[in-house]
Amino acid sequence: MAALRIGVIGGSIAGCAAAVAGSRAGADVTVYERSQAELQDRGFGIVIPPQLHAELLGSGYLDAAMPTAPVGTRVWLTRQPGGRSVRELARQPSPVTPCNWGLLWRSLRASAGAVRYLRGQPVTSVGRDGVGRAVITTARGEEPYDVVVGADGHASATRRLLAPGLRPEPAPYTVWRGAIPLGAPAGRPRELELLRDAWVTLGFPGGHGIFYLIPGGPRDGGTGPGNRLLAYAIYGRAPEGAEPGPYVHELAKEHFPAAWADIVARGGRRAAVCHPVADAQAPRVARPPLLLAGDAAGVTRPHTATGAVKALQDALCLERVLREEPDVSAALERYADERTAAGAHLVELGRRMGRALVEETPDWPTMGQGEVDAWYRGVLAGTRHYLYEEARETGEPVGSASSAPPRPGTGASAVR
Repeated sequence: MAALRIGVIGGSIAGCAAAVAGSRAGADVTVYERSQAELQDRGFGIVIPPQLHAELLGSGYLDAAMPTAPVGTRVWLTRQPGGRSVRELARQPSPVTPCNWGLLWRSLRASAGAVRYLRGQPVTSVGRDGVGRAVITTARGEEPYDVVVGADGHASATRRLLAPGLRPEPAPYTVWRGAIPLGAPAGRPRELELLRDAWVTLGFPGGHGIFYLIPGGPRDGGTGPGNRLLAYAIYGRAPEGAEPGPYVHELAKEHFPAAWADIVARGGRRAAVCHPVADAQAPRVARPPLLLAGDAAGVTRPHTATGAVKALQDALCLERVLREEPDVSAALERYADERTAAGAHLVELGRRMGRALVEETPDWPTMGQGEVDAWYRGVLAGTRHYLYEEARETGEPVGSASSAPPRPGTGASAVR
């Protein structure tokens, strides 16, 4: 019997992970990436749960040689009232495995092996042939597939086939992301020493910043264990009329402790990229022969730290259902049941986190360990999430990357 044919639209993290999944399940996979360039230099820092990282290593999705920068603790900081010094609020167990986006992409791309990866091949349309297969059309012609994976990102054109009217809903704030060579903030040894063992959340009125170390890439001086970049994400609002991109330096100067504001400033204006924050979730992420993966299936606010995580979990689910279900349609329906629920769960959690961490920030300087723990438990509202490893009062874990949210409702549009 001929191998299952899978076409993947998009060759980024989600697309490469889906390609690995299909290949491991015995399918003949082709990836269509619209960009002519390699993607390894795109993106900044990301974090994934240690358990998921171990699973990806054990199953062959990632190479053990891919460098990471694991830490086990989250430290909450703010600026001391009436001054520019730092005040530590709390420490929480929060094991994460920070990665360099480009190195993660390289590892997935290499693990895809014999998968055909077509660069500079934008997909112009997806349709169906007379026997129910999906047909991908490019400038080179038409190709039929048993399954088409839409992995074409947050602005997915493929998503419109399953959710024609769905558009990402913007949040009332933005995020600035950057990655700074450690040589830039070298004059801040105490802050860098803290980041060797922890990742930092820095609260200020109307927002917060996240700081953590990631491995450097080939363009950053190599991928050796001593080469690190300082990655950050800062959430807030730029005043009306301000230029959004450069404003992050003014924000840091106004609200951060002096040392942390200096770190952001030393990174330079070119180190920061300003992104809008939005979320969206397809009402059902698969309808045979089409399925959605990664941000194409659903965009969650980045507070959940699950953009790449969800794409990788999508891939693991895809491989599993293809192996366990001899009928392709049944496999895709199982995928839809599981991953629609997971995506909806994360969108709702991301909105709660956004309200608590940006839109309705607490009075950070008045908080201590007990107040931070209680406040964050309230934000989670019983939700399991890997960024918060355990509840201090109960000792019960609330941080699993594979926790199962409630099952979703039904309803979707068919592939046209």
